[in-house]
Amino acid sequence: MNFDANTPIYLQIMDDFKIQLMKGTWKGGDKVASVRELAVQYGVNPNTIQRSLSELEREGYLYSERTSGRFITKDEERLTSLKKEYADTLVDTCIQKLHELNLSDEKIIERMKVRLGK
Repeated sequence: MNFDANTPIYLQIMDDFKIQLMKGTWKGGDKVASVRELAVQYGVNPNTIQRSLSELEREGYLYSERTSGRFITKDEERLTSLKKEYADTLVDTCIQKLHELNLSDEKIIERMKVRLGK
């Protein structure tokens, strides 16, 4: 993974985890790899991974079982909400940038329909 020097690495790792959740790469109840395995995979210090996982757990995307490790939440509503929030953020950013080009809402909708093939 190529990290952006302007954003803390643990936040970038959290974002990558969330993207994997939204894509369905990991399903509810799946076991998360160990801190050491993830540190090697991402090429970062284990403490950075630990911080990312702790924050993801605090946000409700992971849960711990004392002797078994960490797992992806089984809360489907939480995962669906994550995807909707992310999609809304992307759409809002797109609309904002198009408004900066002085495109009206009607023109934006027209362009979206063209791009979607409708």
